[in-house]
Amino acid sequence: MFEHEKDQPVLELTRQQAKLLLRNTRHGRLAFVADGQIEVLPVNYAFDGKKLYFRTAPGAKLLAAESQAMVAFETDGILPDEGWSVVVRGNISTVAEEDIDYVRGLGLAPWVPTHKDFFVSLSVTDMTGRHFIFARQPERGDEQTFRYDPDQPRSTPPQDPDPTKLSR
Repeated sequence: MFEHEKDQPVLELTRQQAKLLLRNTRHGRLAFVADGQIEVLPVNYAFDGKKLYFRTAPGAKLLAAESQAMVAFETDGILPDEGWSVVVRGNISTVAEEDIDYVRGLGLAPWVPTHKDFFVSLSVTDMTGRHFIFARQPERGDEQTFRYDPDQPRSTPPQDPDPTKLSR
């Protein structure tokens, strides 16, 4: 699914790739401003291809939804040799009563056994994603730099880093 060019450890994802990752992940972080402070809160979610849906209790997330605040949402995945991140921006709002059965049908349920009686949706206005191949960061002046060959099973980071060199 993720085809990097040779020696390129970072891949900008297509919208289709980002959507696929959103559909197959159920957790992330919601960031927004509340009372002049930046809040970043973990959430579980469902994605129907157009909107993200959350459940919440009374509090900052619900207040943000009631005011249709602009928010950012991030989800990611990390494996031993690779990782990815998808960021969504848009406005959140409360879900209309007549749409709650639809949202329930997406499999959205709280992970924690607490009352989360309110349904919130995030309308996607911007979506970006990146996929990463992990390796030690090369230091400036290293003779051997990062090598990645998509035909090889693993990346090859530079060996024996010099701890006296600082990355900038």
